[in-house]
Amino acid sequence: MENSRKIVWCLMLIMMGIVFAESRNTVLHRVGGGRNSWVPNINFTEWSSHEQFYVGDWLYFGFDKQLYNVLEVNKTSYDNCIDKDFITNITRGGRDVFNLTEAKPFYFLSGRGYCSKGMKVRVCVYDYEPPLAAPLLVYNGYPRIICSRGIQHVLLAAAL
Repeated sequence: MENSRKIVWCLMLIMMGIVFAESRNTVLHRVGGGRNSWVPNINFTEWSSHEQFYVGDWLYFGFDKQLYNVLEVNKTSYDNCIDKDFITNITRGGRDVFNLTEAKPFYFLSGRGYCSKGMKVRVCVYDYEPPLAAPLLVYNGYPRIICSRGIQHVLLAAAL
């Protein structure tokens, strides 16, 4: 009887780990905050400071492709608004997306002189780290998780 209780508790802990394992859906970030906001005179530094970018997220650039473009550049080109020797031209149709594939700073600008009018953005991308799991306590030989009574009841019912 004692062993079966321990097995139930262990199974319950495993189920809780699976149920409460933190995952994150990717996010589509509209650069500048709007549908067609890759335009001059928007403070992209201010916009990006209020966003959190993680590996796997996407950037959406909405713009008039006849006027503007989107170039991924290095830091030096970003700082000096140099649109030559860019890394990638992501301009396709004016509603373009870019996948943030690794944890690092990414730099984008618009060429044709628009970078000096503010059309540039730096995006700092981080690896997603889920929050720490709830701490375990051992009480009378049985593990207990510190959480609300409602969650404890749901988990206990699921384990039985």
